[in-house]
Amino acid sequence: MQRIPIPQRPELEKAAVEHGYDFHADTAIPFWDETAYYRFTLAQIERDLEAPANEIERMCFAVLDRSLSDESVMRRLKIPEPYWDYVADSWRSREKDLYGRLDFAYDGAGPAKLYEYNADTPTTLYETAVFQWEWLEQSSAVGSLPGGCDQFNEIHEDLLDAFRGFDYSGCMHFACLKGIEDDQGTVDYLEECAQEAGLTTCLLSMKDIGVDAGGKFTDLEDYVIEILFKLYPWEWIMEEEFGQYLPGSGVHFIEPPWKAILSNKGLLALLWEMFEGHPNLLPTYFGDDPKAANLEGRFVRKPLLSRRGQNIEIVDGDKLQIRVDGPYGAEGHVVQEFHPLPEFARKYPLLGCWMIAGQATGLGIRESLDIVTTETACFVPHVILE
Repeated sequence: MQRIPIPQRPELEKAAVEHGYDFHADTAIPFWDETAYYRFTLAQIERDLEAPANEIERMCFAVLDRSLSDESVMRRLKIPEPYWDYVADSWRSREKDLYGRLDFAYDGAGPAKLYEYNADTPTTLYETAVFQWEWLEQSSAVGSLPGGCDQFNEIHEDLLDAFRGFDYSGCMHFACLKGIEDDQGTVDYLEECAQEAGLTTCLLSMKDIGVDAGGKFTDLEDYVIEILFKLYPWEWIMEEEFGQYLPGSGVHFIEPPWKAILSNKGLLALLWEMFEGHPNLLPTYFGDDPKAANLEGRFVRKPLLSRRGQNIEIVDGDKLQIRVDGPYGAEGHVVQEFHPLPEFARKYPLLGCWMIAGQATGLGIRESLDIVTTETACFVPHVILE
């Protein structure tokens, strides 16, 4: 694994306009950096990232199976008890999911270590699936890259196959909170994929979803919603007043309710509990678990439900070294063995392995100036070259 400097594309501004990105003469595209790329061998991708991601996905399924007979799983994850059966039933019936992103620390030498699973509402999908692929094609065409470069990136094709697999003739609804740029961009791209796959779609805001007299969810035209992709966390939905109507709504949600288990950072503790010593896992415990005392030296404290690196703390013994501000933590924490991101040219890359319908299908890298990856991180493309 190498970080290699490269010139920006000559027509980057044109590409930005075509893809709806802002462009500034001094900083180019915000949160996108193509002045360097990461180079991997095919073995590193297949052996060290793709295979472990698929194995971890199967391990997550084992956690879900356990949740059907062990109510302590949902209790420890702080899933509200009125929704236990709802979540469990969605897994029993194997409701289809669409996507997720496993985040790893990896330096090209030792095994990739799982930081967390963004299983419910991950973003940077368009940058990964489309924009970095176009970067590869255009940079290759102008000779900026060595001949024969490839990319771990089958996301777009796999998304189309996944949408076709829903085999639905009605209108598939897509919703998020409008005004959040990352969320809106992700939903717009996924809606385009659904349309390309032959589905009829409808876009609306989460705030525009209504409930009719029969407890069914409706859109602004009073059409009943039957399939809804929602870029809106399950824990937020369960706190909403309309949450009481979920079990009787008849909606197939994407992501399905069982993703409330996998998107919770308590999953990391459950995985370690069930698969202790696995080379791609870090020792992780619930904050109130006496075994947490096993972590010596530096460790990371993570809220069960935090996002974008918020409220992450790095602790050395009894000394707080780093804290990222945010609104999370009241729901509880996990503590995880400290395993730093690798450093390349004073940058810290976090590798996101995208899962489509349960299979590893692409790689996106977010690079930060600090060891905690937050929303200020820049996306940096990658190539595969022997």
